[in-house]
Amino acid sequence: MLILIPPSEGKSSQNTVNKKFSETNYIFKEQIKKIVSILCKLDDDKIISIYGTTLDKAKKIHENNLNIFDKECSTAIQRYTGIVFKNIDWNSLNLTSKNYLNKNLRILSGFFGILKPDNLIPNYKLKMNTLSLTGFWKNDISNHLKNEEFILDLLPATHRKTLNAGKNIVAINFIINKSGKLIQSAHSGKVVKGKFIRFLAQNNISYIKGIEDFEYDGYKWNGKFFLKND
Repeated sequence: MLILIPPSEGKSSQNTVNKKFSETNYIFKEQIKKIVSILCKLDDDKIISIYGTTLDKAKKIHENNLNIFDKECSTAIQRYTGIVFKNIDWNSLNLTSKNYLNKNLRILSGFFGILKPDNLIPNYKLKMNTLSLTGFWKNDISNHLKNEEFILDLLPATHRKTLNAGKNIVAINFIINKSGKLIQSAHSGKVVKGKFIRFLAQNNISYIKGIEDFEYDGYKWNGKFFLKND
């Protein structure tokens, strides 16, 4: 079983490993070189558009991305610091749960493709919804996952576009019932996603029925999605 999640925009700038990205054995290095080549050709207006900030700040981010192979690394699970990752709370997990996540958790990244928690990556900023990266990664990610028997998809819509739909993929959604109107959870959904992934790791869940026992903050499995009555 695999669990698919997006990266977080929040990232730690600390490097936990004294190794440059060029020195790692990451499987998608050639694809990343192609992305860097695309980045090299961007003008100032495009740079501002991609990074969503002022030109001065955007150029600093851009320069870091262009030199990604010369940057030192951290494990992916320690690099990302967003709400989902805070609620997974990697450092407090025991070794068995960490081994479970390294085996089963995958992070879909616009820059790196598909990451295991223990993959070494530098600090960067590049969203999946820029430079047509969903299309760029679709074949590689879909081929990488095609032989998986069972996949839990916790991805947002943009990242889901990198997948070929299949019967082996179960989309996991967290929904709030507000006076009869069903809406996708927002901030609270990120919290519960992190708690859910932590639950899977701590209970060594490897089958769909195993998720039925998860409850948090009013969210309960109804056979199709996790529902909270507000």
